Amino acid sequence: MINFLRVIRYKNLIFIAFIQLVIQKAVLLPILQTFGFENSLDNNLLFLLIIGSIFIAAGGYVLNDYFDIKIDAINHPDKQLVGSVISRQNAMIIHQILTGIGVLCGLLLAFFVRSFTVGFIFIVISGLLWFYSASYKRQFITGNIVVAFMAAMSILVIGITQIADLQVEYGKLIYETPIPNQIYSWMGGFAVFAFLCTWIREIIKDIEDEKGDREMECHTMPIRWGVGRTKLFLYGLIFVTVLSLFLANSFFIHFEGTLTVRYIIFGLTLPFAALVYLIFDAKNKADFHQASTLSKVIMLIGVLYGFVFYYLEAKAYGISLFNLFILK
Repeated sequence: MINFLRVIRYKNLIFIAFIQLVIQKAVLLPILQTFGFENSLDNNLLFLLIIGSIFIAAGGYVLNDYFDIKIDAINHPDKQLVGSVISRQNAMIIHQILTGIGVLCGLLLAFFVRSFTVGFIFIVISGLLWFYSASYKRQFITGNIVVAFMAAMSILVIGITQIADLQVEYGKLIYETPIPNQIYSWMGGFAVFAFLCTWIREIIKDIEDEKGDREMECHTMPIRWGVGRTKLFLYGLIFVTVLSLFLANSFFIHFEGTLTVRYIIFGLTLPFAALVYLIFDAKNKADFHQASTLSKVIMLIGVLYGFVFYYLEAKAYGISLFNLFILK
């Protein structure tokens, strides 16, 4: 059982589930409350969405190990499970079962909210995971973009599902309200942040795994450009991410006070500055692994802004905070 949990990256699955739960309960719920809805997506539908997402992700992790036996033997020999503890045949069976359950949950969710788009997303993501593991991850930039896109879609699908569910009950009238625009705006913002953070982390991981990737003739950024130029690209990507946060606060976030800008400065900009230092100072696998971990923490901090958003929304519009009390 321990080996099974390790091969499906259970910590990453908990991370995915937590992010989706936060986005649903701390971002979508207050938006709907502002327009008079006391509840957001039904818990059963939310359960299907989260379970479908984590099962597809789990299947993807197993599939990735299936295709990366030789690379992992070089990069992570002490952590390798597929090909040693778990046979390749069993790994493929596990992948098929997990992915099948995930897609089934996604199709059930699509059926209940009557949305072809939701079902299509789950099918496309499962397909992308296959092509990523088999080919894309060894290509220049493509693999990084694909993973970043899937991270963004794990957030966007929540908003798409929510609007589809509202349309089941209210029909096209829901588009006569500002609700869809509000949901897509905020979901889009969080999705773009997840995309950029994931892209940064994937590039750092490519530097960390350069030795094994080079042996298997991969064409990742550090192999094509060298570590020095790849670091420069990372600095630029981090700068774009931080600049985007300040621009979003200036043009799209209009709450009173400075809580949001302080969150951006102290909660995100300073950790990003620390990440730049770690990347600059990194010289071995352990250093880059530390930087990769910090990039994941930064993404979590960014998602946790959802609670700040709920607080500011509740204060601005007099809605109840988690249906417990109203801020004065």
